Amino acid sequence: MTIEELRRSVAQDAAPPPTSSRPVQALWHAARGDWHAAHACAQDDKSRDGSWVHAYLHRQEGDLGNAGYWYSRAGRPMPAAKISLETEWAELAGALLPGKNPPTR
Repeated sequence: MTIEELRRSVAQDAAPPPTSSRPVQALWHAARGDWHAAHACAQDDKSRDGSWVHAYLHRQEGDLGNAGYWYSRAGRPMPAAKISLETEWAELAGALLPGKNPPTR
């Protein structure tokens, strides 16, 4: 799946792709504006990828202290304030989706 296919799914489908990982499902819900469903998916995944999405969600929420904790668990630095949430979402999707996805930054 590519980022564009995921974006189409967000726009057209009633649920995330059933074969997608929990972190990708979290991104799907986040793109639909359902923070709580996104958070539940990210929280269910204890991997570094799940922690990265979890960090992103807390950054989106504005809870930078909690976000910093989860970025640390993911082994990633917190993005600079100038990096938009949209840019980070695309970076996450590109890293987590198995299809060919160009780098975003």
